[in-house]
Amino acid sequence: MAEKRRPLLGFVGKLPSGTAAGNSGKTHCPLCRGLFEAPRLLPCLHTVCTTCLEQLEPFSVVDIRGGESDTSSEGSIFQELKPRALQPQIGILCPVCDAQVDLPMGGVKALTIDHLAMNDVMLESLRGEGQGLVCDLCSDREVEKRCQTCKANLCHFCCQAHRRQKKTTYHTMVDLKDLKGYSQIGKPILCPAHPAEELRLFCELCDRPVCRDCVVGEHREHPCDFTSNVIHKHGDSVRELLRGTQPHMQALEETLAQIKGTNSALQERVKAVAADIRTFSEGYIKAIEEHRDKLLKQLEDIRVQKENSLQLQKAQLEQLLADMRTGVEFTEHLLASGSDLEILITKGVVVERLTKLNKVEYSAHPGVNEKIVFSPKEKAGLCRGYEVYGAINTKEVDPAKCVLQGEDLHRAREKQPASFTVLCKDATGESVGRGGDNVQVTVVPKDKKDSPVKTMVHDNKDGTYYVSYTPKEPGTYTVLVCVKEQHVQGSPFTVTVRKRHRSHQGVFHCCTFCSSGGQKTARCACGGTMPGGYLGCGHGHKGHPGRPHWSCCGKFTEKSECTWAGGQSGPWSLLRTVAF
Repeated sequence: MAEKRRPLLGFVGKLPSGTAAGNSGKTHCPLCRGLFEAPRLLPCLHTVCTTCLEQLEPFSVVDIRGGESDTSSEGSIFQELKPRALQPQIGILCPVCDAQVDLPMGGVKALTIDHLAMNDVMLESLRGEGQGLVCDLCSDREVEKRCQTCKANLCHFCCQAHRRQKKTTYHTMVDLKDLKGYSQIGKPILCPAHPAEELRLFCELCDRPVCRDCVVGEHREHPCDFTSNVIHKHGDSVRELLRGTQPHMQALEETLAQIKGTNSALQERVKAVAADIRTFSEGYIKAIEEHRDKLLKQLEDIRVQKENSLQLQKAQLEQLLADMRTGVEFTEHLLASGSDLEILITKGVVVERLTKLNKVEYSAHPGVNEKIVFSPKEKAGLCRGYEVYGAINTKEVDPAKCVLQGEDLHRAREKQPASFTVLCKDATGESVGRGGDNVQVTVVPKDKKDSPVKTMVHDNKDGTYYVSYTPKEPGTYTVLVCVKEQHVQGSPFTVTVRKRHRSHQGVFHCCTFCSSGGQKTARCACGGTMPGGYLGCGHGHKGHPGRPHWSCCGKFTEKSECTWAGGQSGPWSLLRTVAF
């Protein structure tokens, strides 16, 4: 095999003027922030110094893929896989992206060396006037020249020795300052198995670079060729994979841009909604505070009104008491100490005064009470456009003023719901306008007082209560309605429960002849007949009532209860349906 020397993939050549060969991301370790030293390439394609990776805390993982996890470029994708088994592994996390890195058997030092990063570090050092570069031979003095044939950086002393040796006399030496425009000046990559040999061949079977000694040894009979001959095939496959990856980058960048825009819109929307919430809550707070102030003012007005009423009543009663005490004391003194003549002389004045005092009307109870109730759940209308709750009530239910209303107060049907309404009023006869009072209703049969009927009392929250019950049997029932354990006006009262409403079995017609279509056997409860053998009634004939009626019972009202009670003729003998 003859190696063909030619530039490949554009890796060799000068960069355009003013273009840097790398940046801090390519030449500096993300952990120590210094220039790379023995950089290792992780499977996630991030590069970290070997020493920095060794300082990371490892953890145990289990590899269920079968065989050992190989993260180095020297591994072969064509190697025979071992049988599936739980393989203990040691792993670390990438310090850049937190990706899991399964370490090979050799540990961190078995990871792939990033030669491209080493080249960038060397270029970075060159642009720094040679600072940081030492001679590859003596590893002591500062580099001055580079042997382009050996690709070795040499100090002045080693450069002279290099020229004196017979094998390297004619090697091309270049000043270090003349290399600052080059894009690649890296050292030759040596075989890890044979450190004296450079990797110039590629084993297709093992899918890794090899040296000449590897070809005659471990890779004997493997298809191998010079790297310059296979780079195009493998480079093209990498480019194809790259072309498939780049659209994803564009899509991801567009998605990230959309996410950024959505996030910005989200932040703006959050600010706008937060402003709306603040405006709403501030307005609501002001409405509540205003309603609170109104309630407190209303409460104060009620206090003043009640207090004034009490004070006025107090003053009137105190004056009346003083007048009566004066009259009583004078009269007692007169009767105890006065002579007969004195009593008779003053009798008229005393009698007139005492009679007048005895006729004065006054209430034996305070004119107002302390009843003031705050109902926090009661709607209080709108305030500043907001619905507010909470109302003050001073009205107290007076059972004697409460009334009952409803069509079913005194009548009902068995097994059919009956209902009526309780209207709660105060002492003045005005509706209290609120609910929450203790309303009790009991319905008991007159002859079975130990079997009360189940009743339902629904609070309408407006001072009225809807009462419903369903009597099971006909008869007379007693209904007791109490508010605050006192009977209301009209309680107790009786209800007559009649039998369940009976529907008509016949038809409502003008005559049997018309409704039956002339059938002779059709009968009617009115008892009318017609000549010619007709058993039913007809207009103008014997027994016809002269107006529409029910064929089953003879009633004249269409919407009524059937009163047929059976007899010689069963209901089936009467006309039931209209023929047409």
